[in-house]
Amino acid sequence: MEHQLWFTSLLNGVLGGPVAALLNAVGQPPADPAHPITNHFAMQVLAVLIIMVVLGAVRGAVSMDKPGKLQQFFELLIEGIDGMLEEIVGHGGRPFIPMLFTLAIYIFLCNILGIIPTLETPTDQVGVTLGLALVSFVYYNYWGIHHHGVLGYIKASFMGPMLAIAPLMFPIEVVSHLARVLSLSVRLMANMIAGHNITLIFMGLVPQGLPILFEGLHLAVGALQAYVFIMLTTVYLAGAVAEEH
Repeated sequence: MEHQLWFTSLLNGVLGGPVAALLNAVGQPPADPAHPITNHFAMQVLAVLIIMVVLGAVRGAVSMDKPGKLQQFFELLIEGIDGMLEEIVGHGGRPFIPMLFTLAIYIFLCNILGIIPTLETPTDQVGVTLGLALVSFVYYNYWGIHHHGVLGYIKASFMGPMLAIAPLMFPIEVVSHLARVLSLSVRLMANMIAGHNITLIFMGLVPQGLPILFEGLHLAVGALQAYVFIMLTTVYLAGAVAEEH
């Protein structure tokens, strides 16, 4: 049984009963019925709550004349995503901004929660990163179908450039698309585990001073991995909505 963080204990105290009942109803009884909510799930809930509070505060204080620092930060982030879409997808990429923006701040926050004492990084769990990868997978395939139609998307993305080689290309493309899920999830998880382990090692060797530098490295790795995830999702989106392959 894992050691519960304070926020996990709080959630289990408030929602443990309904969550356990829901899991039993769907045929997935929790290992610990008294504490069905795990640390990594609780950390994701905390990340969502933080995002809601911060964005709510920014929205309530939006100013065209004197924007605050948080507003400027999020405006720069949105402009950066817009620029990446313009470069990779081309014109017509703006509808993707809300989803990519949400993924970016959510993944980044999940990546760095472990820096805060008494909290953990949920993205060092494969179940969490697999869920994020599946969101990306479903999202870009949805837009591919929305743009081309079902048959048009299958033809454009899975059949290859020539009908004669379509029977060969179709299984290859299916495996390639499924491999993207594995690649996105394992890359993010592995990098967050590596960053966490490096910090623990140096905290054991040099308990004071130097580990702070590696917490900064953890912060940088968290930002970089969020960027890589969003960039790859953008590349997949570009392929899904492209007119020619």
